[in-house]
Amino acid sequence: MKITPEEYFRAMKKVTLLNDVFMSRVFEGDNELTAFVLKIMLNRTFKVKSVKTQYDIKNLRGRSVRLDIYAETEDGKKINIELQRQDKGAGAKRARYNSSLIDANTLAEGENFDALPETYVIFITERDVLKLNEPIYFIERVIVGKNKFFNDESHIVYVNNSIQDDTPLGRLMHDFACADPDKIFYKEVADKVRCHKEEGKVDSEMDDFMEEIINNRMIKLAKKMIADGELSLKKIAKLCELPLEKVQELAASTPAEDNS
Repeated sequence: MKITPEEYFRAMKKVTLLNDVFMSRVFEGDNELTAFVLKIMLNRTFKVKSVKTQYDIKNLRGRSVRLDIYAETEDGKKINIELQRQDKGAGAKRARYNSSLIDANTLAEGENFDALPETYVIFITERDVLKLNEPIYFIERVIVGKNKFFNDESHIVYVNNSIQDDTPLGRLMHDFACADPDKIFYKEVADKVRCHKEEGKVDSEMDDFMEEIINNRMIKLAKKMIADGELSLKKIAKLCELPLEKVQELAASTPAEDNS
């Protein structure tokens, strides 16, 4: 089902920065916005030199990862920002793997290990993945029993989007979850979100993604109609603009409503 411009903009109005595809479009190549967000999250000022989104990194055995945002600073720091709505995608070993691949793709042959740059892997999670009720978590290697940092300059950070309080970080997390640019606190964020939602500026690279959103919505509607049992599968397929085979497949896995 190919979407119309009207359907595109209706769907786009509901999209937030918690969607990794939309976030990637907003942050692509925007050094200033990335530096602004990093300053709020990490309470540090960074001079960002480049920003790539949906950036693939492979290891020697072929297991690649696609980084939502990969930024480099003018002084050589490497920063990966990941958006994770599902807890299982933000596990400790995923953070470790991302960090290790950034390191493995940094040094040239024969270069000294001391040349490894400072790195950050930052997960913005929709829920409190670490379940300690904190807005942000900083994970560092320490020397056990000595209360000293190992100082390998490899940092892992978890930002909890479920805490949207009246703090700079809380307001930023509100902005990531807000679909209406007029209700976003930070002008720097609102302006970029608004730019990508304006009518007349259909993003062709977002087209397939928006089509998927609309199709998923039609599938949910079809499931409700099937459960209700009032209409034939053929009629549901027509109303939801879905193939009859798809509706039949949904019907096989959708329990009927108990109207007794």
